[in-house]
Amino acid sequence: MVDATLPFAYEFQPPVGFHFRVDFDLAEAGEQDIRFREVTGLSMELEEESYAEGGENRFTHKFPVRGSYPPLVLKRGLMTDSTVAAWVRDAVQNFTIRPATVWVTLLNDAHEPLETYTVVNAWPKKWVVSDFNAEASEIVVETLELAYAYFRVN
Repeated sequence: MVDATLPFAYEFQPPVGFHFRVDFDLAEAGEQDIRFREVTGLSMELEEESYAEGGENRFTHKFPVRGSYPPLVLKRGLMTDSTVAAWVRDAVQNFTIRPATVWVTLLNDAHEPLETYTVVNAWPKKWVVSDFNAEASEIVVETLELAYAYFRVN
């Protein structure tokens, strides 16, 4: 049972995961380029190296080596005039790789930033358009996959 007289009883509300925006360090990116329906890949882990010590058969030593980051995957309805999609296609089709900084910002109910994830040196890796199906009434979704060096939480 929670004591309602305590001042901190219900103050903390975890943020919702559906209110966010994605900004790109691209001069031509417009207002339509900040809206995505899904962002995945914001995770980090340490790679490890195992070392078997001679005579010690119960375990192997494990040592941290470096950080590892999966691709950043962004999904949204297909944008036919998107600067970001053109940046991705230009990289894949013409091999014109222009790394950019990407900011994924979690917002509160007043549209103010709660937390920002700064993705450093992102470059387009893959672009996918969802299947077309005359028997389903679904919107066409484009998926942008970006490789990057690392990200920071600000």
